[in-house]
Amino acid sequence: MRRSGSLARQVLFAGRVGRRGDGNVAGATSLLIPPPAETDARQGRVRLPRLRMRRRDGLSRDVVSVAPVSPAVPPLAAGPDDGPGLSIPLLPGERTVARRIRFALVNACTISSLVLGLCAIFVAVNHGDVRIAATLLIACVIFDGMDGFLARRLGVASPFGAQMDSLADMCSFGLAAPVVVYSWLNDSAPAAVLMPACALVAACAAIRLARFNVSPKDGRFFCGVPTTMCAAVLALATLIAPEMPPVLRVAGVALLGLAMVSSFPYAKLARLAKLPPWLFVLPVVGALVDFRLTFVAVVLAYLVSGPILWLRQRHDVTA
Repeated sequence: MRRSGSLARQVLFAGRVGRRGDGNVAGATSLLIPPPAETDARQGRVRLPRLRMRRRDGLSRDVVSVAPVSPAVPPLAAGPDDGPGLSIPLLPGERTVARRIRFALVNACTISSLVLGLCAIFVAVNHGDVRIAATLLIACVIFDGMDGFLARRLGVASPFGAQMDSLADMCSFGLAAPVVVYSWLNDSAPAAVLMPACALVAACAAIRLARFNVSPKDGRFFCGVPTTMCAAVLALATLIAPEMPPVLRVAGVALLGLAMVSSFPYAKLARLAKLPPWLFVLPVVGALVDFRLTFVAVVLAYLVSGPILWLRQRHDVTA
């Protein structure tokens, strides 16, 4: 930037160039238009052409400036199939027809989740059946799990797919879920507490997704409750409609939103599947007795497991 600024000053105040030296104070100089800039791919710089400033006394002076290239976009070698300019492929690796079909299939699942989330918003806003909107949210959760599974299984995982999945999650889980919950509790809970709680879920979902995109991945635990699980809980709560006072329902919505941005470790489903079998018998028996109360107990147990794991990890570190 300093060199660019220096060049600009020399061009703007070119009339001062001839005032040094032999006393020629003719003043004006002329700037010749250079050819296009050249790119040095090996050094990652763009070399600007020589600017020749000609004085009236017949002397000339060459100025060379080198502008840096942003480190976020590394220089790429142009291939035979690449067009002019910088080309970044959406699918890294070998570009075969089979891989492109698999890549399109995975992204079709992501777009399906996005469209279903929009449909849930439309149903909720048009005062339709809130249960249909909640069912569409559960379908979003299913498609969101399918695109990640298929991307890893078919070997077409890519940064583009990760960003598409994040944007679809924001629409389906960060926006559609609080809209559906607002439509569900609008007639029973006061708007003064319901609106901030639903807005909190949307804001926390955005923070959670942005933090997930820039944080290192842990194969064992989530850092905070994932947005997919939060939306699934809200959708099931809308379908089951547990017998709770409206204020407690709103408090549960706000608690789920805050749990998404917490730093507590929450076990992934693969680790939950390794728990002792008798732990899965208790929810099944409880669901036969009272499925609404069992649902609330399972959700609270999962939310409390995060702080317990966090305290256990701190104890292991200090021990």
